Amino acid sequence: MERNAQDTSGKGYLLDNRQAEAGLRFTALSVLFDPSTFRHFETVGVGEGWRCWEVGAGGPTVPDWLAARVGPTGHVVATDINTSWMRESAGFDVLRHDVAAEAPPAGGPFDLIHARLVLVHVAERDKALRSMVKALRPGGWLVLEDADPALQPLICPDEYGPEQELANRMRRGFRELLRQRGADLEYGRKLPRLLREAGLVDVEADAYFPVTSPACTVLEEATVHQVRDQLVVAGLATDDEIDRHLANIAAGGLDLALAPMISAWGRRPED
Repeated sequence: MERNAQDTSGKGYLLDNRQAEAGLRFTALSVLFDPSTFRHFETVGVGEGWRCWEVGAGGPTVPDWLAARVGPTGHVVATDINTSWMRESAGFDVLRHDVAAEAPPAGGPFDLIHARLVLVHVAERDKALRSMVKALRPGGWLVLEDADPALQPLICPDEYGPEQELANRMRRGFRELLRQRGADLEYGRKLPRLLREAGLVDVEADAYFPVTSPACTVLEEATVHQVRDQLVVAGLATDDEIDRHLANIAAGGLDLALAPMISAWGRRPED
């Protein structure tokens, strides 16, 4: 899930988990992407007794699913720099943790390590990836899921009117803010190669691309509210443009899409 990552700019992660809109974003992201994520867990065979590490969990839905699947003989640890949106659960452990700066949490080696919308925002993403690979048991699976905003940059792919053009302009401003904070907007497409270069085998990948959904609308509205001040200060949008965009969203006439979520998975070779 989207985490409260830090970057080299010193400004912190653009979509700070401590803001009120973060809860709305986590809910919308869960609605949009949990079914795809859980399908990938089924693909790699998550089962009873597995030890799992959910990196940058954000909210509880993914570790909840894993805890139910691995049962009482398994173990799930959910980590994030900011754990304020993760309730304590009998099913999994919650730990404040920085994947790029700290050693893997206790409980490994792990049968499954998963991160969604995490590494794209992490300045030291290569270091974080190596840390996760080292924390796998032989035969264990790493599942990484990250967006690729450069691959499909439009929030309104069908740009047929001024409302859609404005929405796409807002999205360009948002991408620029992400870029300024160290996000790699082409990271998703790199995942299969990076997993192979890290020594994993049986690497596969696919992509999910929601074109329109009520959850896309909730996500966009929460995101715009969350980054409004940054857009204005950076000269990427005016208050009037943001107000018009929010009104267009509320009117319900925009088909809002997301960047492709590319999911890649690979297995650490047996010793």
